[in-house]
Amino acid sequence: MDITIHTSFLPHDDPDASLAFYRDVLGFEVRNDVGQGKMRWITVGPPGQPDTSILLAPPATDPGVTEDERRTITEMMAKGTYGWILLATRDLDGTFERVRAGAGEVVQEPTEQPYGIRDCAFRDPAGNLIRIQELR
Repeated sequence: MDITIHTSFLPHDDPDASLAFYRDVLGFEVRNDVGQGKMRWITVGPPGQPDTSILLAPPATDPGVTEDERRTITEMMAKGTYGWILLATRDLDGTFERVRAGAGEVVQEPTEQPYGIRDCAFRDPAGNLIRIQELR
């Protein structure tokens, strides 16, 4: 079996703010941007890795989601407990400084973890947790 991870999903509540964060702060390329207003689906990914993307999408747009579920998702996004992703870089300190300078909300400065990795964490404009791990 040959399966790869192609696209991961993160919700947004302000597509322009999310696009600015992923494109201008993290340096991702925009691969697709469809829809209008707050109902935009934006695909971004790291340059040189065309087979790995993140879909930034409005939350709870599935018609099967109830109003209670929409309210719960909105509350979780506001608290920063709904979406998260783990990224990696060889230059953790440089990446941390770039994201911090780009107004990323710092959750954790670069830290050597007791389980053998060094990482840092931010929140994107929608409140998603972005953990960045150092590649060694």
